[in-house]
Amino acid sequence: MERLDHLEHLDKDLVDELAQVARETVREELREQTRKQRRTATMYAASGAVALYAGAALALALGLALALRLPGWAAALITAGVLGVIAYVLRGMARPTASRPAVSTPTGEATPAGHDGVIGGTVPAAPYPPVPSAPPVAPGVPGTGAAGAGEADPEAPHRRIR
Repeated sequence: MERLDHLEHLDKDLVDELAQVARETVREELREQTRKQRRTATMYAASGAVALYAGAALALALGLALALRLPGWAAALITAGVLGVIAYVLRGMARPTASRPAVSTPTGEATPAGHDGVIGGTVPAAPYPPVPSAPPVAPGVPGTGAAGAGEADPEAPHRRIR
């Protein structure tokens, strides 16, 4: 065994070196992914800004076209109304529960999606089966059936004696 004791420091150095190489590799991969994601996010932001200006130019063109036949204030008011309706429709389309069909609850009642107080319009599963309102009756078996039939009242220990 004494022959291998001098190799113990080599194992530790090897493990440390492997861990350092693994850290550097992971770090470099994360940097590359971050660069790609940053580039993609920049392109999305730029396309959104250009689309905003395109929408503004379209609204201006609509207002100018209407201003050929109407006074300027009326054309601007109509353009604002059209943009408001478009914004309302887009907002309705963006809501996640707007296009979902009615869902049924565990009791069998149908409720409109999104109006049951649950995110996404789904009804969660019951955590446990419903408890029957009365215990089962088994003739001749103590503890089943009504308490007045000569059996002990299960609520007796909980009642206060006056």
